[in-house]
Amino acid sequence: MFASNLKIAEKYDYLNDRFRKAYQWLRENDPTKMECGKYQIEGDDVYAMVQSYDTQPQENRRFETHERYFDIQYVAEGIEKFGVRPMEGLNEAERIPENDLIFYEKTDTAGWLILGPGDLVVVAPEDAHCPQCMAGDSPCRIRKVVLKVRV
Repeated sequence: MFASNLKIAEKYDYLNDRFRKAYQWLRENDPTKMECGKYQIEGDDVYAMVQSYDTQPQENRRFETHERYFDIQYVAEGIEKFGVRPMEGLNEAERIPENDLIFYEKTDTAGWLILGPGDLVVVAPEDAHCPQCMAGDSPCRIRKVVLKVRV
């Protein structure tokens, strides 16, 4: 799945070599059998972070963006609700430059995806996203890979 706004759809090449290396890494590795942590693919230009966590109520999560990297968020196990919307119109709440992370104040305007095993979503720097949300009434254990692709 790829979702974008027409304003930025042609700004980036979602099939350039960095993205292809990230997709290849996903095809060749089984994150369900890997330790959580960071895995270098192409230095700091492309790397993977294997994560495991329990989803949380949507109201406990914040939208975020990254200025230097795309996220390819891939669910290996579990089911997660994932919010996405343009960052335009959001009010910045917190900036953590060393982690390339910007959080935003709460918003009620967003689209939501349900991501299950094998699903991924690609978010550009202009895409605010809200990961790790419960897809139902109770938390779900998630095994996920967030691939970072430098802009």
